[in-house]
Amino acid sequence: MTDLADDYAKRQLERLRAAVPTPWAPHAESILFDVARASDFAIDTLLRQPALVDTLASFAPPASLVLARDARRDWGTLLRRHRTAESTRLVFRDVAGVDDVDATLAGSTRLADQCLQVALEALEVEFAERFGRVRAPDGSAQRLVVFGLGKLGGGELNFSSDVDLVYAYPQEGEADGPRSLAAEDYFARLGQQLAKLLDEVTADGFSHRVDLRLRPFGNAGRVALPFAAMESYFQREGRDWERYAWQKARPVAGDVAAGLRFLETLRPFVYRRYLDYGALDGLREMKAAIAAEVARKELADDVKRGPGGIREIEFLVQALQLIRGGREPALRERRLLPALDALVDAGQVSTEAGAALTDAYRFLRRLENRLQMLRDAQTHALPQGELDRHRIARGLGFDDWTGLRTTLDAHRGRVATEFEALLAPRGRTAAPSELATYWRALPDAGDAQTLTDAGFRDSETLDGSLRDFARAPGVRTLSDATRARLDRVLPALLASAARATQPDAALRRVLPLLHTLLRRASYLALLDEQPPALARLVDVVSGSALLAERIAAHPLLLDELLDRRTNEAMPAREDFVAACSATLRDDDAEAALMALNEVRQALSFRIALATLDARQSAQDSARLLAWLADAVVQVVLELAQREVERAHGRVPGARFAVLGYGSLGGQELGFGSDLDLVFLYDAPPDAHSDGARPLDASRWFARLAQKIVALLGTVTGAGRLYDVDVRLRPDGAKGLLVSSLASFSDYQRERAWTWEHQALVRALGVAGDATLIADFERVRAETLARARDPETLRGEIVQMRQRMRAELDRTDAARFDLKQGDGGLVDLEFLLQWGVLDRADENAAWLKPRDTPGLLRLACEDGLYDRERCDALLAAHAALLDAGLKCTLDRRPRITAETDAIAAARATIRAATQGAGLAFG
Repeated sequence: MTDLADDYAKRQLERLRAAVPTPWAPHAESILFDVARASDFAIDTLLRQPALVDTLASFAPPASLVLARDARRDWGTLLRRHRTAESTRLVFRDVAGVDDVDATLAGSTRLADQCLQVALEALEVEFAERFGRVRAPDGSAQRLVVFGLGKLGGGELNFSSDVDLVYAYPQEGEADGPRSLAAEDYFARLGQQLAKLLDEVTADGFSHRVDLRLRPFGNAGRVALPFAAMESYFQREGRDWERYAWQKARPVAGDVAAGLRFLETLRPFVYRRYLDYGALDGLREMKAAIAAEVARKELADDVKRGPGGIREIEFLVQALQLIRGGREPALRERRLLPALDALVDAGQVSTEAGAALTDAYRFLRRLENRLQMLRDAQTHALPQGELDRHRIARGLGFDDWTGLRTTLDAHRGRVATEFEALLAPRGRTAAPSELATYWRALPDAGDAQTLTDAGFRDSETLDGSLRDFARAPGVRTLSDATRARLDRVLPALLASAARATQPDAALRRVLPLLHTLLRRASYLALLDEQPPALARLVDVVSGSALLAERIAAHPLLLDELLDRRTNEAMPAREDFVAACSATLRDDDAEAALMALNEVRQALSFRIALATLDARQSAQDSARLLAWLADAVVQVVLELAQREVERAHGRVPGARFAVLGYGSLGGQELGFGSDLDLVFLYDAPPDAHSDGARPLDASRWFARLAQKIVALLGTVTGAGRLYDVDVRLRPDGAKGLLVSSLASFSDYQRERAWTWEHQALVRALGVAGDATLIADFERVRAETLARARDPETLRGEIVQMRQRMRAELDRTDAARFDLKQGDGGLVDLEFLLQWGVLDRADENAAWLKPRDTPGLLRLACEDGLYDRERCDALLAAHAALLDAGLKCTLDRRPRITAETDAIAAARATIRAATQGAGLAFG
């Protein structure tokens, strides 16, 4: 075998030596021998351009390409000679081992980009002279945008590939020259001339084969479209295969900046905001069509389209990108191998599988390139002739064809296994169950006894609800494919609900969600393709009515059930800030608010899941919820400032801060809690804003505070952020919404009640100017550290607590009010607030903690309680807080039957308050 391939290379080399009599560099001889064995195309090019031999041997950088205006007739020749010369350079560097396959693919892409850019620029000058330049109605100049799709867009063009192009332009208009053309005709002609200049076969061959069939409506569509028409097409007509095609799209010539902006507007078409398992249906259809083509044309030995070939790797990676890329920006990568690395990092592909697919891809792409380098043919088929097989095998370092084929088959086998695993129907081979039979018989037949047998109690009521659902127009008008999905998903949901700890509750809570799923088939696809998500959904809704409501109202939260981060450690405080702040990238306030709501929903849902699963303590969950609220308020403050400044300008030298009181300031927020906010500002005397409609400082900051409250409560498609309570401000509901620092300080010093100083214990700056927050801390410290008469203090605190209990305590004979009841959470808060007001004048450490655990630890350190009492109070707080969060997660008021743990907590808190002389009872 070696002799056969080498003998052929020697003969080719003799031909070249005869044409290039100049002695070659010593190192060039062996490389040219390998080139002769690998590529007839390269040898033919060197015979036509013998000067290339010395250029290639010196490993000079790629040559430039110029199409001069006065050499119009030579443009085609110059392009073709340049392309063949630079392609030969790629062959030379490949066989010399200078470039790996990644570099060869990148080099092929750069060459195509260069030819496209130079050719288009030359044609643009010519068109401008003949027709002028296209002007939009506003007078702005318009240029053609050439989008490269497929491997060109991905920067991974193979050696002899065609280039998939789509032409577009930003706006409609007309050319301003003496022979005016409408933009549509102008850019259609320009695009056709570009394709002809590159694609037409002449005596010098061709530059690049151009394929324009991927444009909207294919061959039947216009050659070039304005962006608005492109966007409208994808919104109304876009198909799954086009999402795959435009996933790799890149502006390669013309107005690249405009092209990049357009791709941003197209991103929601390519990458959906939710986990999009519906993309697998489109992939299955494309795979079936390819499989039929392979069988019809006997393409089993096609390294691109055959089983385990390049296309299966591409489809596997692109499908996983489409499923998750809307939620994970790191996956929106045009290039295949970086995208595969991102999928491994995201946990969507195992490290082992990722390495195997990477090795297979590089092997297959190198083999594909060598097949094409042989004669510059757009082929992907393994050679049938013995000589060609020998040449390919030896060129790739194998002793014989059998060795290459063994390695190739191993790679293709692994690719096929991974690809089939991705597309394998999930759980569709199970035998029909009684529940499936029951569901398919609805609404006209079916026996409610089936539900009883499965474990449901109120079978008659549930049967009626299921019949109503089956009769719903949304079910009756489903497409065949979506109905088939529903017929798989619903029996599985029934079976999972029957296994839940509360079967009836689980099913009642799932039914509202089903109506939502019908409006968004991709969510149904998620449950169909991912049985773990379905089981997890039933588990969550059976344990939490609140989460069931949130999922039904905002099905995007279904994505969280499959997010690997859900089961990892909770985000740190800075992660909450980063996630919320990212929504500010959108200049559209409405869109930013929508995105912020989605972020808050997702993060609070993640915290709720951890609480429901007992993966973290109630105290940790409450703290995380407060951190999330802090981050949200910071972003809302930024949004509000933008709007007020846009209308009224800024107030020079002024400062503003948002204070969190109550459970927000105490970093112990609950699910669905409102936010107790107080607003402060500080401004020079007689300060006014500097905008077109100036306001004095007090009115400016009042507008800002009103805007913050409004934005926090605005209802969007993703819900609303928080309800806000501002009654804890100075003078309560009668007072101004925003207080100046001076008036706030004066109020706390002169007029505030003791209960307002108690509220100040948990007050914390959560957003705004850091120096103003520091000034607030000084006022707070001066207020809380004031010396007080102990008996007067006790009397006022007891009186306030008794008044609150009389008005708010909902304890009855059967249930205990966890917050307001005797020995409840507010009793503990009052006890610690008394400690701060009583002791801060002698020990400044009491001024630092706001949270209950922190204050209890300080009470122990300061000798107020011994270690045993402090530990008991910490345990009591944890028990009551945990019971309260469980109530809110299940949509129940925080009133519950008294358990042993709750009874012990109450007794501990009662004993501590009585020991401090606080007779709340």
